[in-house]
Amino acid sequence: MDFQVVVLAGGFSKSLVPLVSKDVPKALLPVANRPVLSYVLEHFEENNLKDFIVVVEGESAALLVGGWISNAYVDRLHVEVAAVPEDVGTAGALRAIDHHLTAKDILVVSGDLISDIPPGAVAAAHRRHDAAVTAMLCSTPISGPSESGSSGGKDKAKKPAHHNIIGLDPTKQFLLHVASGAEVEKDIRVQKSILRAVGQMEIRADLMDAHMYAFKRTVLQEVLNEKENFLSLRRDVLPYLVRSQLRSEVSQNGVLAEENGNSKDVSDSKVMLSQLLTNASTQSFHELYALGPDASAMSPRKTHKCCVYIASKSNYCVRLNSIQAFSDINRDVIGDASHLSGYSFSPQNNIIHPTAELGSKTTVGPHCMLGEGSQMGDKCSVKKSVIGRHCRIGSNVKVVNSVIMDHVTIGDGCSIQGSVVCSNVQLQERVVLKDCQVGAGYVVSAGSEYKGESLAKKEKQ
Repeated sequence: MDFQVVVLAGGFSKSLVPLVSKDVPKALLPVANRPVLSYVLEHFEENNLKDFIVVVEGESAALLVGGWISNAYVDRLHVEVAAVPEDVGTAGALRAIDHHLTAKDILVVSGDLISDIPPGAVAAAHRRHDAAVTAMLCSTPISGPSESGSSGGKDKAKKPAHHNIIGLDPTKQFLLHVASGAEVEKDIRVQKSILRAVGQMEIRADLMDAHMYAFKRTVLQEVLNEKENFLSLRRDVLPYLVRSQLRSEVSQNGVLAEENGNSKDVSDSKVMLSQLLTNASTQSFHELYALGPDASAMSPRKTHKCCVYIASKSNYCVRLNSIQAFSDINRDVIGDASHLSGYSFSPQNNIIHPTAELGSKTTVGPHCMLGEGSQMGDKCSVKKSVIGRHCRIGSNVKVVNSVIMDHVTIGDGCSIQGSVVCSNVQLQERVVLKDCQVGAGYVVSAGSEYKGESLAKKEKQ
């Protein structure tokens, strides 16, 4: 399979503060005590894809990610870590590594995507149709997709959900329209040439862009070079390719030329839906349109194909792009989506490391994880939570629906619910946290009670 795999791993994401810190970029945030990036790399490895370009925003983040990859995957994977400037966007990140892209086709995936959808299925759909781009779509989570920002703590009720409007052809193989976020509030505007060619379009609001794409390299590079203002693959590059697919000027080497936004169709003729469906097994509406009204192939009109791979509703597909998503994914991976964890669960349906120590009358319930070398005192209770490595937890401590990272010290009588406690935090005696995030190294004084707060040390500039 002549694909290059590019993983866009981000940097120190502002939407994930205080979970990220100068020592823990987004790619290294733990999901069930493993860096989120490990799920992406190992999922591709299981599908026999072992060569990667991992793109990281910022030199310091790239050093941290590169160091972890070198230790974790020595002799297993071939990974090149490329540092790009911060805040360049997904399209800007690919533009910055343009000289590294040499294969016929490029698989691009977000480094925060936790999924069991085989990337080979996306690649196969792309090759089958000789597409310019193939986007993977998956079912929208019941709670609504979280495209960006924190939905934890005080902001929980204030953030509006971002929705997607997807237009598909009757065969559900080709992408005819895509809009997301604020665009959805406007009227839906679709190219007349596309509607004329396809006959009808199915509008879907229950699908989301999963941030896994297959691109024809020559097309991708030409768009990135000509459209220097494009920053986002999802908001800029993909909609551009979709809009222009029936008036593409693709040269014989596959390079896409400048879109003419004011161009008019050569003919007002319609390709009837019955003709499209009759030919669905052999020709797409792109080929039919290209032949023109007289079905002559003497001077075909230029087109390019924008395809989709729609994952089954039974597949797991969630991005770690908000604090709420971080908590949800940790809960899922030790719960209903435990097949993603890579761990063996006990008969009690939990994971307690052999070196962990539990005090008298301490209970660790189902869908919980207790990491290596961690110790818990007497009469503690843990429910639906992840506890990291080498934590020291006193007696009479309750932890519910929470994530406790590594090297955390928790004093006697603490209660932690719906919260994320980062590495090296100290919670003194009788601290009560509900729906809080506590940044790395923070000390919470004895007897404190917080609800919906974000607690973090001020980072030195």
